Amino acid sequence: MVLNYLIIELRLLDKFTYFWAIMMDELIKKFPAQLKEAIAIGENAEIEEPTTDIRNVYVAGLGGSGIGANFVSEFISAECPVPFTIGKGYSIPASVNEHTLAIVSSYSGNTEETLASFHAMEKTGAMIVVISSGGKLIQLAKEKSYDYIQLPGDWPSPRACLGFSMVQQLFILHKLQLIGDNFINHLKAGRELLNFDQEDISKLAQGIARQLHNKIPIIYTTDRMESVAIRLRQQINENSKMLCWHHVIPEMNHNELVGWNQHNKNLAVLFLRNDDDLKKNKVRIDINKKIIAKCSDTIIEVYSKGNTLIEKAIYFVHLGDWISWHLSVLNEVDASEIKVIDYLKSELEKVQQQ
Repeated sequence: MVLNYLIIELRLLDKFTYFWAIMMDELIKKFPAQLKEAIAIGENAEIEEPTTDIRNVYVAGLGGSGIGANFVSEFISAECPVPFTIGKGYSIPASVNEHTLAIVSSYSGNTEETLASFHAMEKTGAMIVVISSGGKLIQLAKEKSYDYIQLPGDWPSPRACLGFSMVQQLFILHKLQLIGDNFINHLKAGRELLNFDQEDISKLAQGIARQLHNKIPIIYTTDRMESVAIRLRQQINENSKMLCWHHVIPEMNHNELVGWNQHNKNLAVLFLRNDDDLKKNKVRIDINKKIIAKCSDTIIEVYSKGNTLIEKAIYFVHLGDWISWHLSVLNEVDASEIKVIDYLKSELEKVQQQ
């Protein structure tokens, strides 16, 4: 049982770390329930019709609040008739104008970079829609009569709220007739898959974590699912307190593959695969494995479950979150602690005050 493993592996941790590790464990377990709640929120959301035609979509968001847009971009690529771009900084591109649907995503509502993007958007006449649990963004949306979707504010970690931001973006696009409603059934099927396989997913993640422990993880997948690799990399960074990197196939075959030219026992490669990957990419992965096997002692392959891209991505998200948590246990670190980010924010506040 996962709980027994938890107790055994945490025996050396202090009580504070033990509490927070349990907390992150519970947040991960609640991901299927979060998806259900997110769907209900999205179905009930009210978004006004635009006053002009929408010619492009721009999403501003960072970290746990921004990664949802990466997933949405992949989910809608074959359906949405207008360009969908993502910004993860202070500024916005010149393409944002009165014909832009501008989605502003920040779970706290106080993300510095996202607020700067929000104010820049206001000057363009773009149609602004806010996704947040509160903070300055919800306050501004109410004051200025912008559409907004308010999320539950009782989740202590924004990176555990992927389901909320991702699902709301899909519903906004649907309500503005930029995509159909097939995604709803796909989300529900993905949620049921996680409910059915919860324990097995955690056990698989535990085994993968043990192989990645004390190594630098390298995550590879195909270009249509890069968001999954980004998410796992970020979760390993934050939850497991480890460095790692990712790349996608076929692009990495034109550059990074050449870097695999000498043996390094500290590197561990994880391939995230799908049964329906493009045939040429399947062949590429098999060739890559042969090349990389000469340089790394640890190569792991895992296949997704599910029938659609959304279902497969949801499966990999949950598996990856569990991998990062089990790694945090093996590393004897607090999965929820982000003191270095808090320090960065405090130092930035000093600059603003000068």
